[in-house]
Amino acid sequence: MELAQLLPVIVVVGIGILVGLMIYVSMREDKGVDPLEERLAMYAEREQTIESLEQAELSVSFKDRVILPMIKSFSKFITKFTPQKQLESTRRLLELAGQTTDPTVFFMQRIAFTILLGIGGIMLGFVVMKAEFSTAILYSIGGFALGFYFPVLSLNSKIKKRQENIVKALPDALDLLVICVEAGLGLDAAMGKVYEKWDNELALAFGRVLREIQLGKVRRDAMRDMAARMDVADVNAFTAAIIQAEQLGVSMAKILRVQSDQMRVKRRQRAQEKAQQAPVKMMLPMVLLIFPSIWIVLLGPAVLKLMRTDTGGAF
Repeated sequence: MELAQLLPVIVVVGIGILVGLMIYVSMREDKGVDPLEERLAMYAEREQTIESLEQAELSVSFKDRVILPMIKSFSKFITKFTPQKQLESTRRLLELAGQTTDPTVFFMQRIAFTILLGIGGIMLGFVVMKAEFSTAILYSIGGFALGFYFPVLSLNSKIKKRQENIVKALPDALDLLVICVEAGLGLDAAMGKVYEKWDNELALAFGRVLREIQLGKVRRDAMRDMAARMDVADVNAFTAAIIQAEQLGVSMAKILRVQSDQMRVKRRQRAQEKAQQAPVKMMLPMVLLIFPSIWIVLLGPAVLKLMRTDTGGAF
């Protein structure tokens, strides 16, 4: 193959590698700590003397010092042309998913995935499959569409999984709250016990509520914000009951006891609902996978015998 024919392939592969690097850098785990401060703290623990600030900056990895700032600058440039309403909706989705990722980084990921999978579709249609022009164009459009919607689908999946985990953890958390409140603790101290004992999404949300209260936010406002960050019907009902009990002066232990009993009943009803749905969901794999296999096992020998007889011409 001549160099002129290889040049487009080389360019496409190079762009794919660059976009893949952008995706890797943007999706890396964000510790929420400045790399330079982390490195300075490490030197302080070792009780070593740093000659200059430039030396400390150079001790940070090339990825944190050069690549990551470039990616963030590029993402901020892109968001200048993004509607504010779309940024707010994306921030809302990230909040529901329990992620601290900036919407600008998420948009950069979408663009990177779109370019990367679009290039993959072009390579698949024109180079690997060597299909006709119209078919190759369909492969390319499919790659671009998949890359554009894949981050959103992944984010929606994380939101659904987080909400399911919260629903599962809520009855047990309410039981612990009831025990602590009836033992004489206040609601804030009881929420602190849940935060100390468990490590799940609901416990982390309780911990954030306590930190906000310590910073001066009113408890009912902190509880409302917690419910808004989760968007779970059970948590909304629990939050509304707590706020109402606080405003009316009702015993918190009784309210928590009632809420705990209701959540137990709802969890039992959900289990019964899924049990009732199981036979219907099993029909599709049975019809498509199990029944054909049974027919082959039962009727296969008879068909083979008929094929060997004079009536085998019918097959």
